[in-house]
Amino acid sequence: MNTLLESYFERLEHCRPWRWQGRVLDALGQTIESAGPMASVGECAEIVDHRGGRHGAEVIGFRGSNVLSMPLESAEGIRFGDTVVALGTRPRIEAGPALKGRVLDSEGEPLDGLARPRTGTKLLLEGAVRPALERVAIREPLGTGIRVIDSLLTVGRGQRVGIFGGSGVGKSTLVGMMTRNTEADVTVVGLVGERGREVGEFLEEALGEEGRRRSVVVVSTSDESPLRRMRAALAATTIAESFAAEGAHVLLVLDSLTRYAMAAREVGLAAGEPPTAKGYTPSVFARLAKLIERAGHFGTGSITAFYSVLMEGDDQQDPLVDAVRSLLDGHIVLSRMLASEGWYPPVEVLDSISRLMPAVSAPAQREHAALIRKLMAVYARSEDLVRIGAYKTGADPELDRAVGARERIRAFLAQNARETTSFADSLDGLARLAREV
Repeated sequence: MNTLLESYFERLEHCRPWRWQGRVLDALGQTIESAGPMASVGECAEIVDHRGGRHGAEVIGFRGSNVLSMPLESAEGIRFGDTVVALGTRPRIEAGPALKGRVLDSEGEPLDGLARPRTGTKLLLEGAVRPALERVAIREPLGTGIRVIDSLLTVGRGQRVGIFGGSGVGKSTLVGMMTRNTEADVTVVGLVGERGREVGEFLEEALGEEGRRRSVVVVSTSDESPLRRMRAALAATTIAESFAAEGAHVLLVLDSLTRYAMAAREVGLAAGEPPTAKGYTPSVFARLAKLIERAGHFGTGSITAFYSVLMEGDDQQDPLVDAVRSLLDGHIVLSRMLASEGWYPPVEVLDSISRLMPAVSAPAQREHAALIRKLMAVYARSEDLVRIGAYKTGADPELDRAVGARERIRAFLAQNARETTSFADSLDGLARLAREV
């Protein structure tokens, strides 16, 4: 009862005792223009159509003295003169331990056929970014169960890492491996703009029954409005923050950051923002920075975040890719050429980096990793000569060594999607490989 009363009084505290109203003047695509109500950007609203139906919406901007809002669902049924009501609240979601094992949509409604979880705590989706001096230095490595990452691209607990790759290269497969194998107390997965067909497959194959018990999955499919796709990413981050505040070490997996940016672009363009590179509006990059900065290592807990990023045309210089890479603590680049050779996971080690590896790895590991990287770089520089038979053995001792080590390196780095390996085993394997080559 006390919990219910607390929730009730909290709601009263954040709600106004009155509601401003306005009238619909125009509708263009997903944008509704209205005379009033008095509301602020980001505030929840409701459009009441002539049949009495209620359409949830959010205020996204202003045009002169008129208000621009966007419905959470389709704008069908809304007509000129319908009432627009400002609710006086901002988007919130239930957060707490009761969410473990659940599959939710961006509004916190269950998608798994069970009752709606009640935690007694509702948090703002647009949470505040922690101040810089509240963050704790990252010194502890985090095992992902993937040899190439644990040995050559070691990740620290609380690090933010991007998984960059073109379409169909294996980003979702790698994300699934990380979700299933990473050492964390709680896993929060945000599927943003996902294909509906792949949601069930992800739950069954990537997470599995054991993984689902310690996970929270927030889903927004590709057919939903841009606001709901954005809210899925924000909701997943908010839920991760709630667990971290309780002292848990959380793994946050967001698939994908690109679809979040695309949804933000749609909202920005609808609000009248000027487009910049590839049509992205200035607010998109500000939103990305704020979302990514909410993860990290704090005094009470940590959020280790993996964000998948689509490289259109496998272009690493894409404006969005370049912007995201500058915000993250490391990036893992997937190669289409390696994938076509059947090398999985197709991580292009020479293009990938973990900025925190020097802080979370031992000197011996760094030496071994540097040796393997050096041999891979030597082979990459002369790969074409070796393939066409133009190189003669003995002309370059370093290249001879790299050619001889090529198959051993591949055997070590390649890993089946269902194969699991501990962090210690990965480091032992790296040390053996360094001695052999």
